[in-house]
Amino acid sequence: MPDQTPNAPTGDGVVLRPMTPADLPFAQALTDLLRWPHRLADWAQVFAHAEGIVAKRDGEIVGCALRWLWGERHATLGLVVVTPACQGRRIGHRLMSALLDGLEDRTVLLHATAEGRGLYERLGFVRTGELRQHQGIAQSAPLVALQPGWRLRPAGVHEAAALQALDAAARGMPRDALIADLLSTADACVVLDHDNEPRGFAMLRRFGRGHSIGPVVAPDVDGAKALIAHLASVNAGHFTRIDIDFDSGLSECLESIGLLRVDAPTTMVRGAPLVTPAGGPSLFAIVTQAVG
Repeated sequence: MPDQTPNAPTGDGVVLRPMTPADLPFAQALTDLLRWPHRLADWAQVFAHAEGIVAKRDGEIVGCALRWLWGERHATLGLVVVTPACQGRRIGHRLMSALLDGLEDRTVLLHATAEGRGLYERLGFVRTGELRQHQGIAQSAPLVALQPGWRLRPAGVHEAAALQALDAAARGMPRDALIADLLSTADACVVLDHDNEPRGFAMLRRFGRGHSIGPVVAPDVDGAKALIAHLASVNAGHFTRIDIDFDSGLSECLESIGLLRVDAPTTMVRGAPLVTPAGGPSLFAIVTQAVG
């Protein structure tokens, strides 16, 4: 994003400018209008790693959007919000164009609502998959039997580097600062270990209406099920959300423990495809739809 975001008003009086921490309560109010569950604390946590743009009209914030730069070659976009009263005026297009400025050489990932998909396609994004958002009051899940040599254990206090490496391999982009932040604030983080080597992990975090499980990184679906079952049982009786890759095949398992499907965003990428190593870990559940 350029240092000076164009701020000359258009014919409808809309001005764009860089987002600051002081804008967070207004941004959270926008998501409230759309019935998105983000608390102010959720906004603050993701904004700590982001750059953002706000749209103002008559002195009032009517839209915002964020981007996250991961390393030299990747980025994610999210929390693109326009107040319902100002939708249909191309404000979303202007916000997205500002976010994409300077990202021509990066792979850019986002998760699109049905309403936003057409805009993103016009901006050069292509569909690469789908998510399934599941949520509800978690029930205790049956334990998943692991093969000899495999076990679940709590994450160690000096284990951030190993979990960061697993996340980078599974997501296809380095997100060390984000993973370190999530690890420091998570209610629980469980590691899937094979012969004393971390091979996967999952976090239970405060988010939205209750808690969220994610990211979930594992070498296979059985490992992912074991991680999710453990954390769902930890949070049994409480509202729990998880956003999974549709191709993971986990939906039926989640519904059996009270986490019903409520949405199906589209995964979209602009630029080179994300690369993950063959035989490496997979990302079964994302952090949030905004950061991926």
